[in-house]
Amino acid sequence: MQETRLDTARIRAARRVIDPVFLDTPLYRCEALEPGLGCTVSIKLETANPVRSFKARGTELVASLLADQESRGVVCASAGNLGQALAWSGRGRGLDVTVVASRFATPAKLDRIRALGATLELVDGDHELARERAAAIARHDGIRLLEDSLDLETCEGAATIGLELVDVMPSFDAVLIALGGGALATGVGHVVKALAPAAEVICVQPLGAPAMTRSWRSGRVVTTDSTETIADGVAGRFPIPAVLDDLLLVADDAVLVQEASIITGMRMLFDDAGLVVEPSGALGIAAVLEDRDRFAGRHVVTVVCGSNVDVDAYHRWIGAAPGHGS
Repeated sequence: MQETRLDTARIRAARRVIDPVFLDTPLYRCEALEPGLGCTVSIKLETANPVRSFKARGTELVASLLADQESRGVVCASAGNLGQALAWSGRGRGLDVTVVASRFATPAKLDRIRALGATLELVDGDHELARERAAAIARHDGIRLLEDSLDLETCEGAATIGLELVDVMPSFDAVLIALGGGALATGVGHVVKALAPAAEVICVQPLGAPAMTRSWRSGRVVTTDSTETIADGVAGRFPIPAVLDDLLLVADDAVLVQEASIITGMRMLFDDAGLVVEPSGALGIAAVLEDRDRFAGRHVVTVVCGSNVDVDAYHRWIGAAPGHGS
């Protein structure tokens, strides 16, 4: 395999830095999902931790490095999950954390960022405007700007999920990974391609936020003017060239799924697995729903990457139609 920016030895070393509360998350076969999907399904559950998403694996590395350097502050742009994770990791190491988010972000995520002690600044625009504002704060204050997916710590932190997957379950046919900025997909993809190369790495993105998938398919950065998806955690418009280069090396496919399939996936995960997940966490299930023939009889692993969801919106989505099979 050609070289990505990631390094397997560094990824192994990262496990010694990340707080154990975020490591060795549940990985199990979920037989109750299988009749509705037509394949063997295993879940890698990244919601059973204090910030209810995988993001702290990366922010733990960043915060540890900054604490070692006796840095005082760090800023990031976030749709919600990265901000919570950075607030949690920074609080434990005495860092001043600033998070810039869209005022249209999920209220529950914003409330949690505040509760964890970070300074929260809201912008009247989408995530890309938040990124611009975070960069301006970093320049003005002379502090570290954490850029999700561009900064290797976020990718190599996420890659520890891949280590756990191949160590515990060395044989599977495909892994389905939510695709947004690319940290999760390139991290897990790097490890799977290095240590379990026979398995397919399939990235999944909403049809309403297709920039990275279109970029992967064309082999160059493709931007979009807007996004329209309930999966706010993966709703970027401007792929990062270096991240795309890594994705081109590790992804076997990138697919787009409809909103209805995401909602059905969320409902199935609730009904059959007892899991409340945010839309991004259901992308893998949505991909199987839309292409059952592709996965029929195969063993797929899906990374359930987050469960930070607005309760009212969740009830609207899950209650929007009868449960499957009813």
